[in-house]
Amino acid sequence: MKFLKTIGVLSFLVLLMYSCKTSNHSATTMENIHRKWMLVEYNGFTKDELVKLEANMDLTKNSDVPNRHTAKMGCNGMFFTGEFNQGKAKFSGVGSTMMYCEGRMKLEELFGKDLPKMNQYKIEGHFLTLTNGITSMKFVAADWD
Repeated sequence: MKFLKTIGVLSFLVLLMYSCKTSNHSATTMENIHRKWMLVEYNGFTKDELVKLEANMDLTKNSDVPNRHTAKMGCNGMFFTGEFNQGKAKFSGVGSTMMYCEGRMKLEELFGKDLPKMNQYKIEGHFLTLTNGITSMKFVAADWD
């Protein structure tokens, strides 16, 4: 009888440790998404073009409005609401300031149109990929050397 109790207690402890480890991984992933990301691959633009435009998306958490984020794709400041949960993403309320910048508008227009369609995210190392199964956007963490 003591043997069965010991096996039961050990099984419970192993299960408890595994569930804690899983939840820590999810928390780490969520923390990792909330940073500034530089766009490096998107819709036929070269990496050099994206770097020149300083294309980025800032997902840093704002304590006043936690799901409100910003981006810049070469000209205007952009803003949107973004929600992330276990590989699923939801973007809405995409808007921007209204300046015209000669030769810098194409990326911004495409990004503003495609961002609300992105519904999945994946973090691999220092890279973030947003996709809807057809179109993808790949970012690298801005603080990564």
